[in-house]
Amino acid sequence: MSRLAIALALLLASGIALPAHAADPAETPVAVLTRAIARGDILSAADFELQPRAAVAARGVLAADAASGREAVRALPAGTMVRAGDLVAPRLVRRGEAVTLSLQGRGFAITTAARALAAGGMGDVVRVVALSTNHSVDGVVTGAGSVRVAAQ
Repeated sequence: MSRLAIALALLLASGIALPAHAADPAETPVAVLTRAIARGDILSAADFELQPRAAVAARGVLAADAASGREAVRALPAGTMVRAGDLVAPRLVRRGEAVTLSLQGRGFAITTAARALAAGGMGDVVRVVALSTNHSVDGVVTGAGSVRVAAQ
């Protein structure tokens, strides 16, 4: 019999209470989704409620105010604790979507129809292809369905 087993047997025989490992770990209130969220949906504070969850499982969970206004990158079922990797800044341009491509310089502005080759949010650089010339360029997302190319 090992020393550890003997020590444990003596402790149990002496009637000294051993500290119990909590079968129910400490809980903390965390924000969880009240409804199922589809990929691409924008979250709001109304989509969350506080529920008690195990503190260990709640590590890295976003607060409702931190998740509000962000876009889900995957489907999230109701009751999910949302983490940073589940969300992105709202995409104003989506891959394959028709966009307005603009080029502005001193005294001139040119706009043309284009198709986005990548998705992006405000200020992101995305590649687009101009439909009139079939040339692709990189531009900065300036709004919903709008990309600007810098004049050279």
